Formats: sequence, C-alpha cells, structure tokens
Amino acid sequence: MDLSYSKEMNMKARNMREKNYQYVASHSSGTDLDSKYEKLAKIGQGTFGEVFKARARSQGKSFVALKRILTDKETEGFPITALREIKILQQLEHENVVKLLEVCGTRPSATNKYRAECFLVLEYCEHDLAGLLAHPNVRFSLGNIKMVMKQLLNALFYIQCKNVLHRDMKPSNVLITKTGTLKLADFGISRMFTPPQAGRVNRLTNGVTTLWYRPPELLLGERNYGPSVDMWGAGCIMAEMWIPTPIMQGSTEQEQLALISQLCGSITPDAWPGVRTLPLYSKLELPKHHKRTLQQRVQRHIKNQEALDLLDQILQLDPSRRCDAGTALNHNFFWTDPMPCDLASMLAMHRTSMFEYFHRKRGKEVGQMQQVAAER
Repeated sequence: MDLSYSKEMNMKARNMREKNYQYVASHSSGTDLDSKYEKLAKIGQGTFGEVFKARARSQGKSFVALKRILTDKETEGFPITALREIKILQQLEHENVVKLLEVCGTRPSATNKYRAECFLVLEYCEHDLAGLLAHPNVRFSLGNIKMVMKQLLNALFYIQCKNVLHRDMKPSNVLITKTGTLKLADFGISRMFTPPQAGRVNRLTNGVTTLWYRPPELLLGERNYGPSVDMWGAGCIMAEMWIPTPIMQGSTEQEQLALISQLCGSITPDAWPGVRTLPLYSKLELPKHHKRTLQQRVQRHIKNQEALDLLDQILQLDPSRRCDAGTALNHNFFWTDPMPCDLASMLAMHRTSMFEYFHRKRGKEVGQMQQVAAER
C-alpha cells in the first residue's frame, strides 16, 4: 500500500473520530465521563454497544448504567442508530421507560487510539427479565406475571402514543428494578413513525427485531408497519413468563415462519386478508394446512383461561386483527383475581443482580470447562 495513501486514510479516520467527539460534546453535559463516573462491571453486550454498571463519583455515589456506543467501524460519522436513540429517549418520560440522564463523551487521545467514545448515562436497574427467567430459583406467581405484563403494556401504550416503535422487543430489553418497577430499555433500533394516513405509506426497514420475536409481516417483507410489530414481541414475552423459554426458536427466517404457522395456523389469505400483497409471500414456500393450535399447545403451562385468551388475541397473524396495548390493558386478565401484585417482595429474596449477559457468560464458561475436561 502506498505510504502517503495510508497516512491520508489515517488522518481522515482521526478527523472523523474528532468529528464524532464534537457531536457528542454538543449533545452532552460537557463533563468528561471518567471524571464523573467509575465503571464497576460489564452487564450487557449487544450489536450496537455494551453496557456497564457504574457509580457516580459525586457525594451521593448513586449507581447508573453506561451504554457505550460503538463507533469504531463508522466511516460516515456518528451512528444513525445512536442519534435516533438519543433523540427518542430525550422525548420520553414515563415510569416504565428507562430514563436517559445525560450523554457523556471521552476526548480522542493516544491512550484510546484516538477513538471518540460516546456513553449514554441511564438509570440503573438491578435485573433484566431474561436473567430472571433463566434463574432456576426465581418463581413468578400469577399476580407477579400480571404486574410484569401490565407495566410492559403501559410502556408500549405510552411510546405508541408518542409515535415511537421500539422494534426490538425481547426479555433482555425489559429491565426491572429491585423495587419491582419495569423499564422498557434499549431503543437502539427504535424510530419515530407516521400514523396510518390515506395515500401515505411508511417505508421502514423490515430487518429489525430479534428473529424469535419477529412478527410474520416483517418476515414476509412488509415495510409499511406500525405498533403491531411491538405487540407481537410482547405476546412472545408473555408466553415466556410461564414456559419460560422462547416459544418459537427458528434459526432462519424460513424456519421461523414455519414455527409461526405450526402455532398460529398457516399463513393464507383466508386467515390474513391482504397477505398476498407482501413482497415475499409468493416467493417463499409457506407451510399449508396447519390449524391454529396456540391455546392447545401452551395450556399445559398456562392454566389461566383469561391469560390464554389475551395471548390468543395478541399473537394474531394479521396485524390489523392483533390486539393493541390499550385494548390489552382493559382485558379481563388484569381485572380478575388474583390482581396484579407488587414484585418487590419476590425480588427481595434474590440479592444478586440477574442479567441475561451473566447467564450467557456463565453458560459459555461452563461449556469451555466441560470441553477442557473432555480433552483431558
């Protein structure tokens, strides 16, 4: 490689990192991260960043969560997903949505290879739902499950009223404090949307939402979608509160559609008027002759009839028939005994934080130890 070209590219990269820092600085409190917070432990890892538990260096020494935005591979400036996340979180204020406290940056220097790092400073929660569900000693009563789902649906109702789509509904993005307050988190791929209007079509990307929680319309290439995509994810989460493992674990989009068909019935124009218009409907070989067996398949785990009925209304193939958050909150499931009950007393029995990241890390370590033992 030509040496002058290499130097030019390095200079461009350094300038871009400085530009990233300037952007962060213009949207931050102006305080350098390291002077204000002390990192304690890594508690999360995702495609768009990693999360740390930290303590404020101020007199109060309160805990916060620091989400580091990955900018290492960016060539066009600050990541668009991070820009959206900051903008959206700044507009949201609800007890069941994680709160953005401030944005901090670190100045590029030789010690960090001239990388401008951006951190979202968020309120700290002791658990995520995936970590709680994975722990063998955690038991949710029916009243506890109702409280979790009530708070989750409250969060969805609120963000939908604000014209925000979360687009990554899954248990690891549902945080819970030690006092039992649920916080919907990780708005990394969320975005604003335009409510349906005659003659106006949304052109959103359909490659969103973790595969196991992705609704059938996205799997079939739909780009003009709305809050119903988040409701499908909420229904999958609801089923996990009893089972407790993802109810449809496909390894490919084709396999995921097959699993959906086995549970919710074959995807046909009879079950879903208008499905023929979706881009991939005629291009994929979809399973035929499957009857809807959702209630029969899960009733071994879910004994409550009202819960079965609500789940059935949420996990509808046709998004126009799918129950919305407001309707779900008015369902009898939440208004019959046992009523939704406080989570604090149940959580008080577990003094250690539970996150999916810890569970996955332990599983990986156990697997490595077993492999070493086998090799011996």
